[in-house]
Amino acid sequence: MPATDATACADRLNAQQRAILPIAAFAAAGDVEPLQTALNAALDAGLPVSAAREVLVQLYAYAGFPRSLNALNELMQVLETRRQRGIHDAPGREPGRAIPAGEALRVAGQANQTQLVGQPVAGPIFEFAPAIAQYLQSHLFGAIFERDNLDWPSRELATVGMLSALPGTEAQLSAHLRMSMNTGLTAMQMQEAVQVLQAQVGGDSGRRAHDALQRVSASVQHGSQRTNTPKESA
Repeated sequence: MPATDATACADRLNAQQRAILPIAAFAAAGDVEPLQTALNAALDAGLPVSAAREVLVQLYAYAGFPRSLNALNELMQVLETRRQRGIHDAPGREPGRAIPAGEALRVAGQANQTQLVGQPVAGPIFEFAPAIAQYLQSHLFGAIFERDNLDWPSRELATVGMLSALPGTEAQLSAHLRMSMNTGLTAMQMQEAVQVLQAQVGGDSGRRAHDALQRVSASVQHGSQRTNTPKESA
């Protein structure tokens, strides 16, 4: 394959990554009928059952257990309907490594959080409520991100989809767009992710994702300009 073609392919999301975005958004919004459609489309695109299930388990960290449980129930119904139609979906795989427990889990989660954000995370809110920092590290970045049956880029795409559907989470949406690029996804791929949300989910979800990416792009550009000034280079 010519190098230019390889580069172009590398700057596109694959079909399974694109399929995760509307699943995550509709599940977070509790929008059942379009979720069923998105799940069928994702399975048709080859998304393994374990990956779809993992996205909906991860949902609990952003939209709560009720939305996660409801979405998992929809996935079960979709799979049963497809089975009755003679469709045999790829099962995927379960996590291949043991998940640490106790303090070891928090430490692993802290390391994952630092890697995703690009620096150690601290701030007044974590000093005011230390428990929330512990829960983030143990439950989200630990118990969830230590599960290796869904890669980090896919987890971050799922998170972007979820947050795009939740009003009032614009700051977190912007943060996870940055984290997505820290997992190796490119700016062009994140632009494509926004386009998928605009086209397949639409409404406020597409608008929030678009606006958040604009903010992130402006911030990155501003940071580049500051880095190139003589004072900052000295």
